[in-house]
Amino acid sequence: MTAGTDSNIFDLLVVGGGINGTGVARDAAGRGLRVLLVEQDDLASHTSSASTKLIHGGLRYLEFMDFGLVRKALIEREVLLGIAPHIISPLRFVMPHEPSLRPAWMIRIGLFLYDHLARRRKLEESRGIDLRHHPAGTSLREGFRRGFEYSDGWVDDARLVVLNAVDAHEHDATVLTRTRCIKITPTAHSHKTEQAFWAATLQDVEGKESVISARAVVNATGPWAAGFHDAATLGRSKHGLRLIKGSHIVVRKLFDHPYAYILQASDRRIVFAIPYEHEFTMIGTTDVEYHNDPRVVAIDAEETVYLCEQSNRYFKTALSPTDVVSSWSGVRPLLEDESTDARAVTRDYALELEKTPAPLLSVFGGKITTYRVLAEEAVDRITAAIDMRTRRWTGSRPLPGGDLPSGLDSLEHELAAFRPEVPRKTVSRWARAYGSRALNIFSRSNGLGSEIVPGLYEAELRYLYQAEWARTAEDVLWRRSKLGLHVDAQSAQRVAEWLMTHGRSQ
Repeated sequence: MTAGTDSNIFDLLVVGGGINGTGVARDAAGRGLRVLLVEQDDLASHTSSASTKLIHGGLRYLEFMDFGLVRKALIEREVLLGIAPHIISPLRFVMPHEPSLRPAWMIRIGLFLYDHLARRRKLEESRGIDLRHHPAGTSLREGFRRGFEYSDGWVDDARLVVLNAVDAHEHDATVLTRTRCIKITPTAHSHKTEQAFWAATLQDVEGKESVISARAVVNATGPWAAGFHDAATLGRSKHGLRLIKGSHIVVRKLFDHPYAYILQASDRRIVFAIPYEHEFTMIGTTDVEYHNDPRVVAIDAEETVYLCEQSNRYFKTALSPTDVVSSWSGVRPLLEDESTDARAVTRDYALELEKTPAPLLSVFGGKITTYRVLAEEAVDRITAAIDMRTRRWTGSRPLPGGDLPSGLDSLEHELAAFRPEVPRKTVSRWARAYGSRALNIFSRSNGLGSEIVPGLYEAELRYLYQAEWARTAEDVLWRRSKLGLHVDAQSAQRVAEWLMTHGRSQ
């Protein structure tokens, strides 16, 4: 029995528009709950768009004996590759061997476990390689002779968030971006049930306040989860969060092949070097304790130097901070444990459910790879708490655009034939961003409209405004796409002006 037809009464309020919040909203809406999702900024505007953009088991977590998390993540890696093949794709990694840091036998054992902790259908197994005769060896400094190769997945993290929100909306969830949940307070019992509700005070971007009621609330506020929980319950949560800043840099590409690298840093951490947006290499991440406002986070000079130095230990092309063309930082809300080393803090999650006065489930920790199974568990617990019988469904249903029976290459060829006047690079981006839905978005009947900036037509801007909650140039150029890397400030201004002029009329 859902909350009814009153527009201000919901079964579930989800606070937080990152990967966990949108995942919960999608799962719950698909089970028939009346769902409202609110996000104070844009979707994926914080931690969820600042990841290393990997769907992976976490090879390095084996070093800390976190076998359960690695197995769970490896299982999910297979699931996500199946339901979102347009935005998630296999990626082959090369680890140059540095004997002074980890012996070869240790790496071989780790890779054997990585291959066999969970069933692997879509990815190749690991193997040892001779870097003197491997494409990945050509970019490395002299002296690296031996290496290892294994598979994981790459993801467009911000689009993964958006597609979960789109699917939630298409299952009748209400999604409100740029809307703050100021507070939640328990209300008296409903006249229809004996169960207490939550009254949530919301504030839109213009400062206007409204109040809605929800039978249950999911607190998916990431770095703010502990504070949100404590304010709502007037008590302290059982779980703490440790805020760890992770930063990445982007430089002109250091190599011209499809492999990524996993590099053993001098401090025994791991740094990735990954092909990025055709013309660039992404290098990251750092692990730095963070004690400031999670909304205001940026890479610092020491992190930039550190990432350049670790890159220079391996690659022929030497980097300095002046070579960095872009960077991003995010605050990871990691589940507090006893680790003294930030790199050893667990990436697993905990769900804390308060059943009285009304159900409030708070999400602590987690990683992007396990978001779907986290959401599934969260909705199981919420529906039990509000006495609803539902069935799991997200493990086999493609995300929007993910129904690609003939594969991504076939879709790209079809799009290219459909729009021969459009550069192939743009067509390829459409296929990978929108999957099967690109055929409708860019159909001839609608017309493309003007090209606002290279590779970005009015038809796409119109779609992003209407269907994906994009409201600013940053939303479009950095989260719905990565075109921000390829255009200048004047181009960004043209996008902003189009949204201001045309968006409101859509």
